[in-house]
Amino acid sequence: MRNFKQRWNITNNWQIFVILLVFAITGSSAAMLSKPILNWIGISKETHHILLYLLLYILIIFPVYQLLLVVFGFLFGQFQFFYSFEKKLLNAMKLGFIITFLEKKKGTK
Repeated sequence: MRNFKQRWNITNNWQIFVILLVFAITGSSAAMLSKPILNWIGISKETHHILLYLLLYILIIFPVYQLLLVVFGFLFGQFQFFYSFEKKLLNAMKLGFIITFLEKKKGTK
């Protein structure tokens, strides 16, 4: 627990519980929402090869997960933690331009 607290710069065990809960809820929700999204755009196991379907399913899960992580973080009162987490993750993946774009867009309003 001490490692989580130091690594994530958090102060109490309740915050760790909430953060882990948000990760769990987000993962399940992203997996559940990705299938209807694929169906909505006309991709199913019956119309496409299973490997293509699985590849597209995984590719859809990623942005859905990222979005839901911040949304659920906000709903559970941990927006700042998850926003910082997303910034670090996207920068590590060389996708930091997304955060830069969103922050510039937010600053213009």
